[in-house]
Amino acid sequence: MLLIPERQSFDANPRRVVPDVGDLDRRRASVPADESIVNADQRCIFGQVIMKNIKLIVTTAVSLFLFLCLASAVFAQDQTTTYSGDFWSRLTLTGDWGGVRNDLSKKGVTINLDLTQIGQGDIKGGKEIGWGYGGRGDLTINLDTQKLGWWPGGFFNAEVEGNFGKGVNLKTGTLTPVNTNQLFPTAGSDQLNISAVNFTQFLSRYVGVSVGKFATVTSDSGDMNEFAHGKGDTQFFNLAFNFNPVFCLGFPYSTLAGAVIILPTTDPKEAIIAIMAYDGDGTAKSSGFDTVFKGNTGYVIEGRVRTNFFGLTGHQLVGATYSTKNFTSLDQSLRIDIENGAIQKEDNTWAFYYNFDQYLYEPKKGSGQGWGLFGRFGASDGNPNPVHYFYSIGVGGKGVIPGRPMDSFGTGYYYMSVSQPMFTGLLATRELLGDEQGFEAYYNFALTPWMKLTPDIQVINPAQQNALSILSIVPPVISRTGISTATVIGLRLQVIF
Repeated sequence: MLLIPERQSFDANPRRVVPDVGDLDRRRASVPADESIVNADQRCIFGQVIMKNIKLIVTTAVSLFLFLCLASAVFAQDQTTTYSGDFWSRLTLTGDWGGVRNDLSKKGVTINLDLTQIGQGDIKGGKEIGWGYGGRGDLTINLDTQKLGWWPGGFFNAEVEGNFGKGVNLKTGTLTPVNTNQLFPTAGSDQLNISAVNFTQFLSRYVGVSVGKFATVTSDSGDMNEFAHGKGDTQFFNLAFNFNPVFCLGFPYSTLAGAVIILPTTDPKEAIIAIMAYDGDGTAKSSGFDTVFKGNTGYVIEGRVRTNFFGLTGHQLVGATYSTKNFTSLDQSLRIDIENGAIQKEDNTWAFYYNFDQYLYEPKKGSGQGWGLFGRFGASDGNPNPVHYFYSIGVGGKGVIPGRPMDSFGTGYYYMSVSQPMFTGLLATRELLGDEQGFEAYYNFALTPWMKLTPDIQVINPAQQNALSILSIVPPVISRTGISTATVIGLRLQVIF
């Protein structure tokens, strides 16, 4: 939830270090069988489904390779570091606005706008076979007070987001959404909100303070990882690979907060520590002043350090969170909706999380080109937080194919140990969720520096093993419909204006 803007006077670059929030809508629940048997069966079934989809995966990979060869001539030259350039090689679709955009950038004012659209289909398994289409627009404005000639070390940030359409998140039966992009700024469609308005002031080269309303995840902040991070608009689609699900319960996506930033070496790329207090009831739909003093406060501490194992770039990140808010066992902060039955209340929640990324091939150190490994681990109290333990592992990279410097790819696997929500009433004795595991692979084609096309495939054994419906309360009548492993394919198009 913390913004560390570009800071030429203190040799710093933009960073926000904070956890994030994910949208995990649910319209039904699950009723697994005996846990030990179910978990073993799930792993077996999941492996079988992967094998059955090998043909689809291989066919997709070959098609992508052929398309890559045809498209590789679009741009092979070095990319410009400004907004200038010809139509096909410049960084943004609209260019430098007749020189105005470059002049503003030199004076510390940057204005960035992008549009991400995703078409996705649950083609097999899950709760419901079907297709969905949606998108999100994102406008960010940053001001550097020193470059503007005002005073050193000050930075303003604002972000406006809007989404439209409807994805397939509710069709799969998964606890982690298969389309992260559709969750922001607020769950649903046709939402337009101001996600962030904040100010950061560095008091020295080592310490800064920040206050305002923060968007707690961007493409380069919030559980940051080189190969697996963001809002689902540039790398993986699935939330499980974009940030750690264990802290989704306690952290609103958009919230009022205050923070202290510590730069042990003055360079946030080398090491950074953030300590923050935030409003646990924050939302992108409101300013937050109506809830900030109600006492539902959360705290987070997070640190990230750059490593040099084997002479190659890597990062290690660790964080811990605590919230004093009163939650239900499946709280709306997670955007999980069980239609039938009241959920018991629980006070407070905590979570611990860790991630790493490590280049194994890096042709030029610090260039962002090459490929490597990434992984995450997280643990929580397990109640009220339904995500008790989580881990993921995978491979990612960028610019590994000659002539394709801006293409990126990733493939990964995740496993999530899920705690049962504690219900009251008719569902009081029911166990509604099982553990979840999934696989995802994508390839991001940079058709131009400002237009990127990304095919994607996911195979997920969802937390919901059965869809449950209450047909009658007296006498109690409950029906179940089995939910099988879901295969989801998708295509994403991002345009940077």
